[in-house]
Amino acid sequence: MSNGATDVHGQFRAARDYLLAHREDYDTAYANFAWPEFTEFNWALDWFDRIAADPANAERPALWIVEEDGSENRWTFPEMSRRSAQVANWLREQGVRRGDRLILMLGNQGELWETILAAIKLGAVIIPASTLLGPADLRDRVERGDARHVVVRSADAGKFADVPGDYTRIVAGDPVDGWRSFADAYSAAEDFTPDGPTAADDPLLLYFTSGTTAKPKLVQHTHTSYPVGHLSTMYWIGLEPGDVHLNISSPGWAKHAWSNVFAPWNAEATVFLYNYSRFDPAALMAQLDRCGVTSFCAPPTVWRMLIQADLGALRTPPRKVVGAGEPLNPEVIEQIGKAWGVTIRDGFGQTETSVQIANTPGQHVKPGSMGRAVPGFTVTLLDPLTGQPADEGEICLDLSRRPTGLMVGYTDDEERTAAAFAGGYYHTGDVGSIDENGYITYVGRTDDVFKASDYRISPFELESVLLEHEAVAEAAVVPAPDPIRLAVPKAYVVLTSGHEPDAGTAESILRFCREHLAPYKRIRRLEFAELPKTISGKIRRVELRGKEEAAGETRQPAEFREEDFPALKG
Repeated sequence: MSNGATDVHGQFRAARDYLLAHREDYDTAYANFAWPEFTEFNWALDWFDRIAADPANAERPALWIVEEDGSENRWTFPEMSRRSAQVANWLREQGVRRGDRLILMLGNQGELWETILAAIKLGAVIIPASTLLGPADLRDRVERGDARHVVVRSADAGKFADVPGDYTRIVAGDPVDGWRSFADAYSAAEDFTPDGPTAADDPLLLYFTSGTTAKPKLVQHTHTSYPVGHLSTMYWIGLEPGDVHLNISSPGWAKHAWSNVFAPWNAEATVFLYNYSRFDPAALMAQLDRCGVTSFCAPPTVWRMLIQADLGALRTPPRKVVGAGEPLNPEVIEQIGKAWGVTIRDGFGQTETSVQIANTPGQHVKPGSMGRAVPGFTVTLLDPLTGQPADEGEICLDLSRRPTGLMVGYTDDEERTAAAFAGGYYHTGDVGSIDENGYITYVGRTDDVFKASDYRISPFELESVLLEHEAVAEAAVVPAPDPIRLAVPKAYVVLTSGHEPDAGTAESILRFCREHLAPYKRIRRLEFAELPKTISGKIRRVELRGKEEAAGETRQPAEFREEDFPALKG
């Protein structure tokens, strides 16, 4: 526990309770909220373990996971505190030390949350990794992330067979030859003593995030920027003690930490998970009903699937519903409102930050708007050409009032960090417009990164794989409109000599991409065409984007789609 832990805990609680007290009074909360300031802080010890010791949380589930077959597990706050202490002690025995980097690649299972808490207690740095990642992605994370330990599911251990490095291999689940078993942790001591205080600005999280270059950026967060910063996310969702909160997001991505770890546990709410292999709206709503879910967050893809089901089947809808990842269609908000009597509230943030802009409880919701800057964030729109404040421009954060929920920078990339923090502002790379009341509406990205479903896609990464195929001379990837996923990756391809722009070539390229890209990155559509270029030879993706937007879902003459080839289904 940090020095002066009682005072640290009290400061954090005071800030948290201020937001709870003004949960539906945005003007007061925005005007008067102040971030707690720490020199030392360890969220797992100074906050989580303290609330776990509160008699009010003695029987309250901290984590509740329901499986598709109906089986379930619940762990109370005291149980999670105790089990994470055991895991911390055991990891220390395996050689995990303060400052060591640990790749965490687990699904929605108890060991994930236990390891997060344990790593925080130890002062280790977590590198979250999606279970969808393949060996090439993992090699990059081990090498550039300088990982010394990995904790993975048994099913994913084989992906590391060709990932070199002198790192501790720990597996959760069935035993794997050459790997240490996570199950041994539960024989460790239940009392944990830290090796010293945790500095508030010590690194805690390293997120690999897609960018416009081949290599993902490494976003660095501290022991305060996410644990404390997500007080803003708690406020946006409207979470309170005793809530049962379901957030649909995959482990390894920042939104999972946002709303499946820090925001709900800051509020002393229950983190609820429903593990399914294939999305089934009726089954999901049945679990929402049965388990008394009071708060629900989902990406627009899920909301669009839900409105195609019988929304009336949900007898007791959650009273707090939010959407994140991309703007929600007005018709989705309208249909949910009619069926459930609640309004979906948008929010905007990044891997680099906690939530920055949101429609918070009690505010008037302006259709199409993301809402207003949340307490603790000063948002300014800057004209990209003049750098001056404007009614439409890049969404930026004023660093003279730097929010706690903002990254330190990009690890080992001074140039990108300097660009992101240029001119006294943090530059999000997103463009918005603002009205006279401070409501901000999302316009688009300033670069070429786009989202398919709820995943950020870097065109450069996909184009690099396409160019490895013998038939591809040049390629450009842009988003193509899709009724369910909002957008899917579409490749415009110029062929090498000797290859014909026919179905056989298209199937070969799509199959190659399927074999060399994680499922969420797959090219779903392909069109043979010349690429528009600038005078200097750079591909004008903006022109291709415009072509796709104009065409909508209409198939182009030389376009092939994944569904055209039965062998590629699944």
